This record gives sequence, structure tokens and C-alpha cells, in this order.
Amino acid sequence: MVLFLVRRNTPLSADEAWRRLTVWERHAEVVPLTRVRVVTLPPRGAGTVFVARTGVGPVAFDDRMEVVVWRPPHHGAPGLCRLVKRGRPVVGWAEIEVRPEPGGGAQVVWREELGVRGLPRVFDPLLERAGRWMFGRAVKGLLTRP
Repeated sequence: MVLFLVRRNTPLSADEAWRRLTVWERHAEVVPLTRVRVVTLPPRGAGTVFVARTGVGPVAFDDRMEVVVWRPPHHGAPGLCRLVKRGRPVVGWAEIEVRPEPGGGAQVVWREELGVRGLPRVFDPLLERAGRWMFGRAVKGLLTRP
């Protein structure tokens, strides 16, 4: 398991940044070779389950996630969403925190503990770098797409 953090500042309001980051289907727009399907019915929040399927044809895997904490930003307080990975190959959790900034804008902090079952620990440094790069790119893409 590796732990990494991605931090991005945006001119968007905390509410808008939250919206862009937590419409789960949008993640497929910024993560290559990935489709996202929300399994549970609206409204969204704690208890929402979605599956990100990554790969091509038979060479693909499902990353099943459940939202276990859902606190959107409210009256200047930061928002926090915690996801727990419930699939077989990919394990761990992710937290998306959106903090309003004084004078406008927001700061996004994405924390993730990520593991791949069966992957030897010798690959942890590579998994950490790849995760930080991929999720950093995803956060930037989600924040810049309306």
C-alpha cells in the first residue's frame, strides 16, 4: 500500500470545485481507458457505489468504490468525501477535501492509500509516482472542464 497526496488550487468556488470532482461519471473523461458507472440511485452522497472499469476488452479490471463520508463545503467550512475501494484488484481509500480560500477560489487536497493485490512491495515507489501523476492529472482535468 502506498499513500500519496495531490494538492491543487483553483479559482473556482468551493461548491463548484466539489461538484466537478464528485460527479463520478466525469472521471472517465480524464482517466484514460476508463468508464465509470454509478450503481446506486440518486441522490448521491454517503452510500453511493460506483465502478470504474479500466482497460481494453478482456484486459480490464473493475475498481468498485463506495462513498462512506459525504460532507459538501458549507458556509465556509471545507468539504470532505471519503471513498473506500471495495474491489478485488485495487484496494485502499481516497479522500477528496475542498477548502474555500479567503478572497475566493478553493484548494483541493486528494489523499489516497492505494494498493494492488498481488503486487510485490518492491513496486511501491513506482505505484506511488504513477498514482500521484495520474490523480494529479485527473484533478486538474476535472477542475478545468465545466
